[in-house]
Amino acid sequence: MSPIPDSDILRDHITRPRNVGRLTKPDATGRAGKPGRGAFMVMEFRLVRGTVAEVRYQTFGCGPAIAAGSMLTEMITGRTVAESLALTKGELIEALGGLPPNKTWCAGLAIQALHDGLNER
Repeated sequence: MSPIPDSDILRDHITRPRNVGRLTKPDATGRAGKPGRGAFMVMEFRLVRGTVAEVRYQTFGCGPAIAAGSMLTEMITGRTVAESLALTKGELIEALGGLPPNKTWCAGLAIQALHDGLNER
C-alpha cells in the first residue's frame, strides 16, 4: 500500500467530505463503476442556464475515492457544463494535493461520473 501524500487537503476531504447525498429531482445523473463490482460513484446535478448550480455525490470506495468526489463537487459548483467537462483527472489530483500512485484511479472514477452525467447536456 502506498503512503498517503502529506496533503492536509486530501485528509480533510477524506474525513469531512462535502456535498454527500442525493438531490431531489436532479437534472442529470452520472455513474461510474458498477455496484457490487468494486468502487462506484453516482453524481447528481442541478443545472441552471448551463451552469452547475448544485451537485451531490455518493460513493462506495476508499478514502481517496471519497475525497475525489468531494473535491470535484466543490470544483464544479458554479462552473458552466463546458468548464466542468474540461477538468482533467490530473487537475483533480493536483487540487487534492496528490493521491497515492495506486489510488489515482479514484480521481478517474469521479471524472467518469461527471462526464457520464454532463456529456449529453
